[in-house]
Amino acid sequence: MKIDEIRKKTIEEINKDIKNLKEELFRLRFRKVTEEINKPNVIHDIRKDIARLETILRENEIKNLVAGGSVKVEEKKSVKEETVSKTQSKKGK
Repeated sequence: MKIDEIRKKTIEEINKDIKNLKEELFRLRFRKVTEEINKPNVIHDIRKDIARLETILRENEIKNLVAGGSVKVEEKKSVKEETVSKTQSKKGK
């Protein structure tokens, strides 16, 4: 997937592509464990495509913030943040 193609897409299309690629990546990883994959570099390529899509999403978010827009791209918590918040909530009990 070329970066110019991604920049022409809307935020919704990019999010849809990310979701589809993550599902495909999951299936390929599962197949890799259970059977042989003909092209093992496909996993690498999909990971790179996901990274490109997420980079363009972040570029759009920054562009909107600079321009004064209020469009907010979905934020995802890291596993570490979730663990810290769970730990802190347990300590408060």
